[in-house]
Order: sequence, then structure tokens, then C-alpha cells
Amino acid sequence: MTSHNNTPTMNRKIFELDLNTETISAYLLCCGVSDAGQKITTNNLLEKWNSSEESLHNCLKELEDRNILKKIISDREGNDAYNVNNEENWDL
Repeated sequence: MTSHNNTPTMNRKIFELDLNTETISAYLLCCGVSDAGQKITTNNLLEKWNSSEESLHNCLKELEDRNILKKIISDREGNDAYNVNNEENWDL
């Protein structure tokens, strides 16, 4: 996966953080969406997510709590937008 400047978005450090499989999957999905040139939004993620909406929200919350994702905007309809933080900002 690569970001807009051809640098990979996905950081392999994610596999060393003792996160559950669904949370890692949510992170990988966020990276894939970003690398495809799309915005990381709840709606874009839900189009591809193969589990429940509640589980996605729980995973995103955990990634936010660990400072892996940063919520940058939220609309009144629950469509949140995120950025993937650099590893140096993660709460390891």
C-alpha cells in the first residue's frame, strides 16, 4: 500500500501492538482506502467492512485511543473522517 507520495501508509509496527484481529483489519482497511486515493470516512470504510457497523466503530475508537488514527471531522450524520498518524505519534 502506498500513500499519495508513493510512501506506504501501512506500518508493520501495527502487528506488534497486541491489538485484536478486527482492529488490525480496520487499520489495514483505512490504509487501503487512503492508498486508493479516497478519504478515510466511516461511509467509505463501511462499504468494504465485512462485519457489523458497531464492530467497526469499536475498532476505530481503539485506534483513536492508541493515537494510530486521528478523527479530523465529523458530520451530524455520524460520518467521521480520519487520518492515519505516523508511528512516532502512536501510543505504544
